[in-house]
Amino acid sequence: MYGTTHGKKRAAVLAASLSGLLLAALPAHAATTATTPVNTGFESGGSGWSTYSAGGQNAASFTEAGGRSGSTRLSHWSASAYTVETYQHLTGLTGGTYTLSAWVRSGGGQNSAYIALRDCGGAEQRTDLPPTANGAWIRLVTSVKVTGGSCTISLNSDAHAGEWANFDDITFGKGSTGISVKGGDLSTLPKNEAHGAVYRGASGNTGDAMGLLKSAGMNYVRLKVWVNPADGYNDKAHVLAMAKRAKALGMKILVDFHYSDAWADPGKQNKPAAWAGHGYAQLKKDVYDHTYDVLDALKAQGTTADMVQTGNEINGGMLRPDGSTDNWTQLAGLLTSGANAAKAVSSGTKVALHLAKGGDNAGTRWWFDNAVAQKVPFDVIALSYYGYWHGSLSDLQTNLDDAASRYGKPVMIAETAYAHTLADADGLENNIATADQLVPGYPATPAGQAANLRDVMNVVEAVPGGRGLGVVYWEPAWTAVSGSGWDPADPASGNAWENQALFGYDTKLLPAAKWFSHR
Repeated sequence: MYGTTHGKKRAAVLAASLSGLLLAALPAHAATTATTPVNTGFESGGSGWSTYSAGGQNAASFTEAGGRSGSTRLSHWSASAYTVETYQHLTGLTGGTYTLSAWVRSGGGQNSAYIALRDCGGAEQRTDLPPTANGAWIRLVTSVKVTGGSCTISLNSDAHAGEWANFDDITFGKGSTGISVKGGDLSTLPKNEAHGAVYRGASGNTGDAMGLLKSAGMNYVRLKVWVNPADGYNDKAHVLAMAKRAKALGMKILVDFHYSDAWADPGKQNKPAAWAGHGYAQLKKDVYDHTYDVLDALKAQGTTADMVQTGNEINGGMLRPDGSTDNWTQLAGLLTSGANAAKAVSSGTKVALHLAKGGDNAGTRWWFDNAVAQKVPFDVIALSYYGYWHGSLSDLQTNLDDAASRYGKPVMIAETAYAHTLADADGLENNIATADQLVPGYPATPAGQAANLRDVMNVVEAVPGGRGLGVVYWEPAWTAVSGSGWDPADPASGNAWENQALFGYDTKLLPAAKWFSHR
């Protein structure tokens, strides 16, 4: 562990208390500073900070060696179960929105552990600490509107015996946080519905999956489009119909061009059959015409695309071999052709470039450095991030922060998901089927799924400069129904994803969906 982790350190903590490093045990709200917090790196021990514990466990909050940027950090730990708050109360603040930022680490498992802004004139705003089993620090943010001139910075733990949390490098100042894209990829929903899928809200009311997700806070629908799919789904006609449904609910749409007849991903970027014999020059025209055709039809029916992806998880390029990253000039030409078509239909449509490299900063830099050198036009950097495969949350944060700064573009997670169970519902082994595939700290339970989505969203929200655009959950409505399998050419194929949907095996909306309405 990376907090205070074993009995030998108890002696050090007791010694620290005699030296004045244990934080002052004062009633809640007693500590008052001016408009700016003091000792934000805890380099002066507990000076300026106060501790409150309803159970008298003030000793669970203390400073010790091992800071993120300096020599000291704040830690919460006790050999017995504890509830403790470390806080500063600020006064003399002018009205407006303020943001709290903190670097944190946590062993996980607490009933709750979070940073918060409270007593600011409105509802408390908090952000939960993620488990950080690898010991890396994560930056979190939360913001609140101050209306009464005062506000309390609050660092909290409600934990079982031996569970720990670390805090360091606190900042507080004017500014707001939040994410604007809280989406879901509902591409398979029409096929699921055609084969009898039933969806219910958390309370058991039967409803339309898109409407239930919208009510939970989802505001964006991602729709993939294939050129000539064998089963007829994910084609232009279905994208048009789904776009009407989404826009009627007041939701925005992201059109995901695969430029294929079936799945395109890092392992396969197959040309559509109709383009199979085409060379590079003709493929550029194919990309333009196909992109323009779909987007113009959307515009004509009053459902103009808000964002498009020119390619799906194109780590190694698209329409290979012609558009491989082994030939960046040609890949750039194809991507530019797609972007030009999108802008020709609507200059307001955002163009995203999408890689499956959530925690891979070196790979993301290499790819986008080449795209920029080739003058590929784009508005958004989109990444897939599945914690099973794409690194830790700290890896994700490093990559998002760097990409946003290096290229001056907003960043988003275009795909993420997590398992709510390891049980199988249709006889086809799931992509995530065993405990050893899971991310430490996130069990395959409804609560574990919810915490994982929450923490991914929190990392995106913390991207500096407001460049964290948002998160799209992948196929939240692809539940297990016979006939709605993964292979468009095989009606008997099954679904390896149903245990990562946001509807449980009882067809009810799962708790993770509530995070779409967070800030």
